[in-house]
Amino acid sequence: MPVLKNAKHEAFAQGLAKGLSADEAYQKAGYSPNRGNAARLKANESVMKRVAELQSKAVKKVEITVESLALELEEARSIAIGEKQSSAAVAATMGKAKLFGLGIERRHHSGQVTVLNVTPDQLRNLSDHELADLERAFPVLQKLGVVTAGDQSGTSDAGSEPED
Repeated sequence: MPVLKNAKHEAFAQGLAKGLSADEAYQKAGYSPNRGNAARLKANESVMKRVAELQSKAVKKVEITVESLALELEEARSIAIGEKQSSAAVAATMGKAKLFGLGIERRHHSGQVTVLNVTPDQLRNLSDHELADLERAFPVLQKLGVVTAGDQSGTSDAGSEPED
């Protein structure tokens, strides 16, 4: 369906296609607020067809499928091979493998973790360099669940017994 001949009707249809309510689209199209007229115009057959057409065009523009992604990756891989960029070609191939569920990485971690209770007195005995190292490592240790943030108030309960 071509653009509607009435410019206000076209603007109204475009507003509806973008997700505006009938009232909002009606006003943005240049009409004075009138809920009944907005509802009637929305029910107009040519307006409904135009809205459907605009929405289907928008869907086609953003539709991304596994097939379209695979084609893009294959194109990138071909270009990389032509340019003798082996790492880029491998990356494109791996991208396709992951897209089709074939490139699943599995990592296994093993080892031991020892949980320590560090007292404020022990921290006072560390050098500035050692404290800086500890600060850099803390977020990683926290993410791993090895340490917790504990009391953030700046006070310590150094006299309490560690929990088992």
